[in-house]
Order: sequence, then C-alpha cells, then structure tokens
Amino acid sequence: MSDRRRINPPPGGTSAPVYASSTASPLPPTRTRRPDELRKIFLKTHITPSATGSAYLELPPSPSPTPSLSHSQSPSLKLTATAHLAPLPRSAPFTPNLLVSVHVKFAPFASPIRRGYIRDAGERELSVRVENALRGVIIAERWPKMGLDLSIVVLEGEEEGPAAIQVGEKDAGGAARKTEAWWATMTMLAGCVNVAAAAVVDAGIDCVDAVAGGVAAMVPANTAGGKGGVEVVLDPVPREHGDIIAAAVVAYLPTRDEITELWVRGDPRAAGGEKGLEDLVDAAASAAVGARTVILEAAREEVQGRVEATEGV
Repeated sequence: MSDRRRINPPPGGTSAPVYASSTASPLPPTRTRRPDELRKIFLKTHITPSATGSAYLELPPSPSPTPSLSHSQSPSLKLTATAHLAPLPRSAPFTPNLLVSVHVKFAPFASPIRRGYIRDAGERELSVRVENALRGVIIAERWPKMGLDLSIVVLEGEEEGPAAIQVGEKDAGGAARKTEAWWATMTMLAGCVNVAAAAVVDAGIDCVDAVAGGVAAMVPANTAGGKGGVEVVLDPVPREHGDIIAAAVVAYLPTRDEITELWVRGDPRAAGGEKGLEDLVDAAASAAVGARTVILEAAREEVQGRVEATEGV
C-alpha cells in the first residue's frame, strides 16, 4: 500500500539528464553584404485599428557562422508605432499648429538587461530626436488645436550581452562608454524614424515629404574584407564589425534634399577630415533613400487594400 503523504519515486532506475553542449565557442558574425547594401526591411502599416495610424517594422538578425544549441540567435530589431490624432482639451490654450509629442519606450524584455517601467535618459533622448525629425515634415498649420500623440515601443533591440549599457552611462573616469549599445542605439533611432514616418503616413497627416531614417558607419576596411584603411558601410550591425570609428544617423527628405535630424558619434574627421564627415553623412542619406522606398511601398499596399475592400462592398 502506497503512502499518499509523500511522492513515491518511479519503480525503475533513472539516470541524470545529459544536455548537448558545444565544444567550440561561437564566433561573432561577419558582414556578408556589400558596403552599400541594406538589410531587408519588413514594414506593415495599419496594424492597430483603434489608432489613427500605426506601423510595425522588423529587421532580420545577423546569421551566426557557428550555430549552436547552447547559444541563441543574435537579436533583431522590432519596433511598433501608434499615432493618435485628437482635439486638445477645452481647457488647453488655443494653438494654431498641431502639437506633436513622441514617446519612445523599451519593452521590459527588449534588451538583455531588463528595463524598468519609467523612461530612462536613453529613451527620452530617442523621443526628442524622433520628434525633431517629424517637426520638419508635418504641415502643422493645417491642424489647429489638435494633438498628435505618437508612441513607439521597442519590442526587441539589437543590444546583446550583459555588457550592453544604456545611453548616457559613463565609466569611472567620467568619459562616455562606447560599447555595442552606443552603436545599436543609432540603428534603433533610424528604425524609430522609419516606423514613426509610416504611422504618420498611415494616419493621413499632411506632410511636405515622406521622411526616412538612415544610418552609416565608418569601420576599418580589414574587418569588411579589405586590406587596411577605412571604408563607409550602410546599415551597420555592431556585432559584425570589430571596431566602429564613427557613425551617423540622418532623417532625410529626398524630394526636398533636406535633413531634419542629424546625430554623429565618434570622430569621422580623424580618418578623412571634413571630407570623411561629408562622406559619412551622404552615406547615411543614401540609406535613408532605400528605407523611404519601403515606406512608400507599404503605404501604397495599404491604400490599395482599402480601395479593393471598398469596391468589394
């Protein structure tokens, strides 16, 4: 008769589980794309019916040269944006222009280090930069006493490893720490600009042009297949390069040939002087032109789907 007050062991013998392990440590991925080649962008608009406009953007992860069961795949970039256009409260003072507010927030599971629910300095900085990029695009005088609340959520960032830090941290000497998180944040800013622009276009807000974000980096040529020297690559992935000398992010209007936001980190003048800085910014603008094509195509597909649904009714 068994004792019901305790858990009886199995009748047969058991052995300890054996887990698969990798004898070789995984190697960091290397860039297989050309220096002027962008990653494929997945962009879908109108994913939140309750919002005035919405969009979802995803960039694929870097392929690992040594796949292993004990090591997960490298992170990708996944962003979502919702735009809510509504009149201001009656108690608010009259404003002849549209009031735009941008809030960028990381999901708690977006990075290896769990994020808090209160926005930190990095999230506030990204919010300000995205808002500056949109202010030069939206025709605000056509929406008097109206407010546009744009919320961007980072579902997954390209930061990887426990050494990833938040924007604004400093080391013991007070100098800014340049780790993978710095450069991953620049790619994240370009993605935030693109997904925000797609949400604004989906909301039907008047703009002078479709703004797009692009990022370019200056890396040693030997890490990208060259023999010494420095070269500029578009859409860099921090894990694919051993060292990044400088990087630039732009919010670019191709039709008007205008830049509404510019963020440069590193020292591009050390490699090529003023010419190096110009080449870096021009490369980032070229990346923005490629991203703009995806934004316009996603908007066209959404409009075509709505027209076909209306004709079917």
